[in-house]
Amino acid sequence: MSHFSRGGCALHYDDRGPSDGLPVVLVHGHPFNRTLWAPSAEALARDGHRVITPDLRGYGDSDVTPGKVLLSGFADDVAALLDHLGLERAVVGGVSMGGQITMEFQRRHPHRVLALVLSDTSAPAETDEGRAFRNALADRLLAEGMDGYAAEVIDKMLAPYNVTEQPEVAERVLGMMRATKPEGAAAALRGRAERPDYRDTLAAVKAPALIVVGADDPYTPVGDAEDMRLLVPHATLAVIDRAGHLPGVEQPGPFNAVLLDFLRTRVAGLM
Repeated sequence: MSHFSRGGCALHYDDRGPSDGLPVVLVHGHPFNRTLWAPSAEALARDGHRVITPDLRGYGDSDVTPGKVLLSGFADDVAALLDHLGLERAVVGGVSMGGQITMEFQRRHPHRVLALVLSDTSAPAETDEGRAFRNALADRLLAEGMDGYAAEVIDKMLAPYNVTEQPEVAERVLGMMRATKPEGAAAALRGRAERPDYRDTLAAVKAPALIVVGADDPYTPVGDAEDMRLLVPHATLAVIDRAGHLPGVEQPGPFNAVLLDFLRTRVAGLM
């Protein structure tokens, strides 16, 4: 694990694989940390890619910025990480909130995007109902901590059958959620409540794009991924069977096969 500082905030990350490999930045979702990507990071590094997995501010080992952190702030942290590593461009991908940070990165720093990977995420702006829900959840996490929330959503983060059939995976995901600092999670929720519409951003994407979704994702269902595929006509869409909201964790073999194939066939040679 390494770290750098931005605006007085220490931001931690892992940097795996050969230093001259194709750089791939993978951004975790809420309320997780960089270890969410461990199965994919291992597979990609083994295949010769340089895989960079940051802890977003407020998550994992990174410092908390209390109050509110906009998706633009997270995206600029990713750009600062690339600067710190001396990388002009990278493949940038994320799951759920991490996917929205990836879209924000594309909106703010398109010249730095070699390719996009969008897993189990959604492009439209936050609704009034969603805004109220996220702010109320932020209040609740600050008052109660993470345990109750984690128990409530585990069978939505993972498909219910995977909670039963993969207890070690469920426990790992629960552990990440429970370990997240409530102040960091609340700040991200308040920022995400102000999420803009990314549909025009996606429609303008020229770089290769991979859209992935779990077949049984209740948060961002297959229809949402199909809508994004229509916005980015040259994108590749992959539906991962026997998976919910976190297919890279629930079905790492099929997920990584799709990701590696995309990098080999659509991205290799762009550096």
